[in-house]
Amino acid sequence: MPRLAAADRRRQLIGIGLAKLIDQPIHELSLDEVAAEAGISRGLLFHYFPTKRDYYIAVVQAAARRLLRQTEPDPDAAPAEQLTQSLDAYVSFVERRREPYLALFRGAAGGADYVIEIYETTRAVFVDRARRALDRAPDPRTELVLHGWFGFVEDVVLAWTAAPTLTRAELLVLLRESLERMI
Repeated sequence: MPRLAAADRRRQLIGIGLAKLIDQPIHELSLDEVAAEAGISRGLLFHYFPTKRDYYIAVVQAAARRLLRQTEPDPDAAPAEQLTQSLDAYVSFVERRREPYLALFRGAAGGADYVIEIYETTRAVFVDRARRALDRAPDPRTELVLHGWFGFVEDVVLAWTAAPTLTRAELLVLLRESLERMI
């Protein structure tokens, strides 16, 4: 196996972790299995990630970046359209990765503080996107409503992906209209 540059090896190891999240929660990832799949020793894995926690954090951060990247709306679209784009992309993301999403973000990896922190940071991006779509300045009331709304969105999308009772278009209208009504 060819020797990889440090950045490439880190990406490879994180990619393996992301792939394994499909079948298991982050706290159940075996570093021995990750190292074996990469064709390296467990000791070499610790060269790139000094602790198991460091590796887990890198994988969870990569998962969060993937979610945010895949749900980023077109910055040139009108604010209302940006909200629809982001919601539609979020629904698509959860459809494709429902179980890993549940295991990682909703399960909060057994309450691991680093997962909770990354989840909250990720959620803040969605709240900010919704605020921008509403063209509202941050204020305490709006922030509370937006946080609650995103919790609603998450629960509704998870329920819908388990048992779709509305069309996708109806779901998106429900999510958009719920924000308008809550505000």
